[in-house]
Amino acid sequence: MTEKLREVVITGMALVSPLGDSLETFWQALAAGRSGVGRLTAVPDGTFPLSIAAEAHQFRGDIEDFGPLAKEQKKAIRKGLKVMCRECQMGVAVAQKALSHAALAPGDFAPERTGVAFGSDYMLTLADDFTEGVVQCLTDDGQFDATRWPVDGLPKMSPLWLLKYLPNMPASHIAIYNDLRGPNNSLTLREAVANVAVGEAYQAIARDRAEVMIAGATGTRLHPMKMIHVIQNEELARGDLPPDKACRPFDLNRSGMVLGEGAGALVLEEQSHARRRGAAVFGKVLGAASSASVGPKLVARRGEAIATALQTVLKSSGLTADQIGHIQAHGLATRQSDQEEAQAIWRVFRERSQAVPVTAAKSYFGNLGAGSGIVELIAGILSLHHQTLFPVLNFETPDPECPIRVVVDRGQPPGDSLLNVSVTPQGQASAAIVQAV
Repeated sequence: MTEKLREVVITGMALVSPLGDSLETFWQALAAGRSGVGRLTAVPDGTFPLSIAAEAHQFRGDIEDFGPLAKEQKKAIRKGLKVMCRECQMGVAVAQKALSHAALAPGDFAPERTGVAFGSDYMLTLADDFTEGVVQCLTDDGQFDATRWPVDGLPKMSPLWLLKYLPNMPASHIAIYNDLRGPNNSLTLREAVANVAVGEAYQAIARDRAEVMIAGATGTRLHPMKMIHVIQNEELARGDLPPDKACRPFDLNRSGMVLGEGAGALVLEEQSHARRRGAAVFGKVLGAASSASVGPKLVARRGEAIATALQTVLKSSGLTADQIGHIQAHGLATRQSDQEEAQAIWRVFRERSQAVPVTAAKSYFGNLGAGSGIVELIAGILSLHHQTLFPVLNFETPDPECPIRVVVDRGQPPGDSLLNVSVTPQGQASAAIVQAV
């Protein structure tokens, strides 16, 4: 006997992004073809062989960045800011703003039936957190004496230092500040995490474990240590191009990704629950799926993982390939990732009567790490709402190895549904489908 699942709708959205921190400014930038990529300012000039980035300049981590708050919430969050790194702050901010967008405040929902599924990157400390302690352990000739650290160095560390960087803290903070006692989970799947978080929140409501869930993710590729990692291991866009021209998903002359930062959150709600309170509805979640594939010596097989995730989410949603209005692609703009993704899309959708339109929001704001997938999903939902697709920036020359229909013109219809795709360098892929209402 097939289990009857409850219908799940989206009633709130919020984001922090290089294109702005409101849905309106974000969409205006996409509609106008305005890039959020600029000169790197997060670290002193010359620190790294990296000159461009997509920074979320509007987010300062002040209490005003957290949207409308009740008096006690504002007091608690302001006090908690000192034990949140920037990623945590962005995550809490988008969750609070998404609740506000959904017109939900403490007292408007049953705490035991309201929960959180939130994703993040791996979080790293900043060197500044250790500086004072390290200085206390230097010898007269300037060498670090590790034997002195327990007595002289460690006491200079903040006793709450670790709380700033635990990847479960965004979900914990969100639950505490809003008295959410329902399902709660923290996920760390890098760029693939957003669709997985949405899928987990969807399942919690569909299977009657919750009425309302906050699903989101927060991430950055602009942390100094993460920049060292990416410079050593991944393909970065050339610095000789103008910043707004650097990120070129699926273009024959793409040269690599642009690093960025951001976060996003959705409020998911059981449909009749949303209807009873007269909530605005921005879309219906039809399903989510994930897959992982690696070959010998743990070499990622991204294409295989993406194809499996696409096939699985189509089956779980009940839609055929012809019923997908458009795809929000991962579109990293590296040679291999784009090729593998495009060929996976072609394999799954090649039997369609018409090629599925594919767009890539990273062309506007680069790779936001774990925050990318959720911000891209919001971009797709806004496309459904405004009934128009935004084109892929900087797509000029088709790549024969990327056999997909890249959106290049403004005003193309988005269809009645979107499929959001994300993948990690390690071969973990995820997908989610949202339908217009």
